[in-house]
Amino acid sequence: MMDRKDVVDTLNRLIETSKDGEYGFRSSAEHARDAQLQRIFLARADECRLGAAELQTMVVQYGGTAEDGGSATGAMHRGWVAVKGTLAGYSDLAMLEECERGEDTAMERYRSALVEDLPSDVRIVVERQFEGVKRNHAQMRMLRDEARARTA
Repeated sequence: MMDRKDVVDTLNRLIETSKDGEYGFRSSAEHARDAQLQRIFLARADECRLGAAELQTMVVQYGGTAEDGGSATGAMHRGWVAVKGTLAGYSDLAMLEECERGEDTAMERYRSALVEDLPSDVRIVVERQFEGVKRNHAQMRMLRDEARARTA
C-alpha cells in the first residue's frame, strides 16, 4: 500500500490535470463560434472543476495540502490555447483538436495513477473520474470528426 505522501502526490497530479482541463475547456468556450459547442465546453469545464474539488477534499483527508493551480505542461497547453485563440481564422475544429490533445494527456495521467497501489477509497474516485475523462475524450473526438466532415 502506498504511503500517505505518495497518495497525496498522485492526487495532486490529478488535480493539476483537472485544473488544466477546466482552463482549456473554459478558454475554448470563450472562443468557440458555435453556441452548442460553447455549452459543451462549459459543461466539460464544470466537470473538471468538480473533479478537482473532489480530489482536493481527498488530499486534505490524507493530511496533505491540495494543489490549487495547473501544471507546467498545463501552462504550456493553456499558453497554446491562449495564443491560438487570438489568431485570425481560429476555428472550432482547431479548438476541438486541442481539447482532444488535452484529454489524451489527462487519460495518460489517470492511467498512470491507476497503475499505482492506491487505497481503495482513492481508487474508486480515480476510476470514476477516469471514466469521465474517457467520455470527454470520446465526445471531443466525435465532435472533431463532425467538424472535419463539415469543413471537408
